Amino acid sequence: MNQTYRIQVKEDQSGRIDKFLSDEYPDFSRARIQKLLKDGKILVNGKSVKASYLIEYKDLIEINEPEPIIPDILPENIPLDIIYEDEDVILINKGKNMVVHPAPGHYEHTLVNALMYHCGKELSGINGVLRPGIVHRIDRDTTGVLIVCKNDKAHLSLAEQLKAHSITRKYVAIVHHHISSCDGTVEGAIGRHPTDRKKMAIEPVHGKPAVTHYHVLSNLKKPYAYIECQLETGRTHQIRVHMSSIGHPILGDPVYGPAKCPFHLEGQTLHAKVFGFVHPSTGQYMEFSAPLPDYFKKLLNDLDS
Repeated sequence: MNQTYRIQVKEDQSGRIDKFLSDEYPDFSRARIQKLLKDGKILVNGKSVKASYLIEYKDLIEINEPEPIIPDILPENIPLDIIYEDEDVILINKGKNMVVHPAPGHYEHTLVNALMYHCGKELSGINGVLRPGIVHRIDRDTTGVLIVCKNDKAHLSLAEQLKAHSITRKYVAIVHHHISSCDGTVEGAIGRHPTDRKKMAIEPVHGKPAVTHYHVLSNLKKPYAYIECQLETGRTHQIRVHMSSIGHPILGDPVYGPAKCPFHLEGQTLHAKVFGFVHPSTGQYMEFSAPLPDYFKKLLNDLDS
């Protein structure tokens, strides 16, 4: 089924239509927008235009997105660091630079491809062919514990626990600057950034409630702090946005922190250390942890020496 998006240009907006739309709709790449323009799937005031068209105040833009053709998601023999596995769930220690699930333009080398090879058809189907078994996710550059559900019963149980905020999720991170207080809580609704649609931000009006508790494990000798964060909610980029909002962005995060990092890092120093939940079949509380990756341990040592 085709999907239609409509947007009217505001007085303070200008520029090429392809750049404007890719900024407004981050799920569409600029190349995708240009293809839709070329195919006449994007209209301005009822007429097709070129990618170089300069938008004007009050222009009414209509995007007609054809129903996507989802390719077969194929199993791939990618090694998995398995923390725990039974008939209902599997907990993975996800490495750096691994995308959790396929998305347009990225259908290979994801955690889902690896899980399909390892589990075969034993994955929950609730989230469809692109996200089998995936009940929550962590960013590509974040390491650590991730739970995957092997059947719909387990998936529904974990989804309810996530909704009720009863799951234990603890992360560790290195942040910029020393922190004077040992403990703190950041409360701030999170939503799309008002001008940069690829980012999240504190949005008191349109955002969803978000709460992060943090504890300072140590203020390092160099001007950084090693902290533990416990999520009360689970919004997109929550820890990254919250810590940046109080002046302590995560080291290595070019989106919410300094653009240049003094160390050779591939993304933010954020690790999902602990995941605790009530098992969907036994009803018993279970808690698992993932060790820090080697690069993280070395960096901590270098910053504290």
